[in-house]
Amino acid sequence: MSVAKHIPTFRYDPAIGSFKGWLLKMTRWRITDQLRKRKPEAVHNAPQEERTGTIDRVVDPVSFELEKAWEVEWQHTLFEAAVEKIKHRVDPQKYQIFDFYVNKEWKPEKVAQAFGISVDQVYLAKHRVTELIKEEVHRLEKEIT
Repeated sequence: MSVAKHIPTFRYDPAIGSFKGWLLKMTRWRITDQLRKRKPEAVHNAPQEERTGTIDRVVDPVSFELEKAWEVEWQHTLFEAAVEKIKHRVDPQKYQIFDFYVNKEWKPEKVAQAFGISVDQVYLAKHRVTELIKEEVHRLEKEIT
């Protein structure tokens, strides 16, 4: 909800950062807000020190894991979006050959036999669809960042 609320005011400026970075920060802020709301009441009423405690100044190693997980999920989502776009742009049979060989992990000989084509044509379909997916991922990255 927060992203939907703030997206109209988002202005892309490469000097400031990427959309992906902005989205990660928004997510972190909302998670932090939720965790802050869950603290016991006694913590909220405790007197505040003027100086930040040593433990609060130490970088939380979990934040590095969050960034790594975020990047993995981001790349996976980009890939899936690219595959969906390419799936509708290529000949359905070529995509199905690619799908059986790459995703379902059929042997090239089995794919060739199922489609009545040569093994070389299986490799060619896989290569062409893979290249189209790579190009689409690259295009999406440029469009978003």
